[in-house]
Amino acid sequence: MTDHTTDLATEAFVAHRNLLFTVAYEMLGSAADAEDVLQETWLRWVRVDLGRVSDQRAYLVRITTRQALNRLRTMKRRREAYVGQWLPEPLLTAPDVAEDVALAESMSMALMLVLESLSPTERAVFVLREVFEVDYDDIAEAVGKTPAAVRQIAHRARGHVDARRPRRTASASETRAALESFQRALETGNPQDLLDVLAPHVVLLSDGGGLKRAALHPVIGAEKIVRFYLGGSAKVEATITWEPTMVNGSPALAVRVGGELDGVMAVRVEDARITGLYFVRNPEKLTRVTSGIPLTLR
Repeated sequence: MTDHTTDLATEAFVAHRNLLFTVAYEMLGSAADAEDVLQETWLRWVRVDLGRVSDQRAYLVRITTRQALNRLRTMKRRREAYVGQWLPEPLLTAPDVAEDVALAESMSMALMLVLESLSPTERAVFVLREVFEVDYDDIAEAVGKTPAAVRQIAHRARGHVDARRPRRTASASETRAALESFQRALETGNPQDLLDVLAPHVVLLSDGGGLKRAALHPVIGAEKIVRFYLGGSAKVEATITWEPTMVNGSPALAVRVGGELDGVMAVRVEDARITGLYFVRNPEKLTRVTSGIPLTLR
């Protein structure tokens, strides 16, 4: 490959890098694995004859999808050996991600956990079609199926996701309002204030990855969660603070203990009350938050 061709390949890859990363991340739920997929995509992209590529974006998405599918199938064993509950790796996101309502919803902790229940091919088809509006023909090329089969897979995946997603997605302002009430309740430590902002059947999922203390199983019910939180925080000698942030396209809280980042709390909000709490404490999953560099679509 000549230097000129390499420059053209690099220019195209850089132009679509954030898109490719987002596709890989939504398929894998892991920023670290998504970065590995991008490296594999690049190694294959530089060997492509660009003169025969009519749509560089579609071609790059196809390579990324294939590499992500390969990795997703091998990640199953790793997930089975994971200590405690597994949650997606949280990503700092810029305002432009939140402005894309469909993308912000698809990146939410709640929906990404639903995507975990799909087969690898169903997940790829759902992400490409529902989130990025890729043509069925291009998806078929990426996943190795016929366009007719892809349409059936998309219909099946959409039905599965729709049955498990909230009836109405809370807006960023609604989520922020619930989080502000939750933050004030956490700061006062008043049990009733916490109960007022939590829905009765709220579910807490916490991910310590065996490296930080976390509930090994879901904690269900507002009263149980309040007791769990108050009991755990009472054992912490350092000062705990909660800072508003934007994670996965939605408002969230960065939890600091003694000034050091201890975890990220994302939420699911329905009817102005919190119905889901997603607390990531695994330090290996916090590198994209501690870096302070948000994901942007531009």
